[in-house]
Amino acid sequence: METNLISDSALIRQYVDGNEASFEILLKRYKNRVFSYIMFTVRDKELANDVFQETFMKVIRTLKKGKYNDEGKFLPWVNRIAHNLIIDHFRKNQKMPTTSGGDNFDIFDIIEDKSANVEEDTIKDQLLSDVKKLVYKLPQDQKEVLMMRMYFDMSFKEIAERTNVSINTALGRMRYALINLRKMIDSKKSTIVN
Repeated sequence: METNLISDSALIRQYVDGNEASFEILLKRYKNRVFSYIMFTVRDKELANDVFQETFMKVIRTLKKGKYNDEGKFLPWVNRIAHNLIIDHFRKNQKMPTTSGGDNFDIFDIIEDKSANVEEDTIKDQLLSDVKKLVYKLPQDQKEVLMMRMYFDMSFKEIAERTNVSINTALGRMRYALINLRKMIDSKKSTIVN
């Protein structure tokens, strides 16, 4: 059976039952997305690596103790662990970064399409670069909700909890983020046409 067809729940059960290779599959499946989330938040590669390692050590300990409550939401659970470790780190150091992304970090690195040819890759790279520039022009609260929803597969309930706002506020921020992106895209189109 292909490893990408095995559910997270099945891999977790196999790992808890002693199959170490099952955890390796989970790690390969999610490492880029988890690291991207951490890097996007802390904007420091060395710190991101430390938090990433600590996150998966905590994941392993929790799974080994049988304390993971499987609700089919493995990635959001891992990201929550990472987020809590980031908060702990910055509480100790009394400085919380803004989620604006660093110069060397590209959130779109987590999107991959193995079937694309060179021409498609070039077009896709340019398109993603243009969209990334527009996303970073959004107001901070809208950008944050958009990134959590689109790139980290978080539910609006999880976003609301993470950002300490109501679900309606999170939904509203997402709505305004999309409206603002459309306006910027339309504005960009009209400058190209004229």
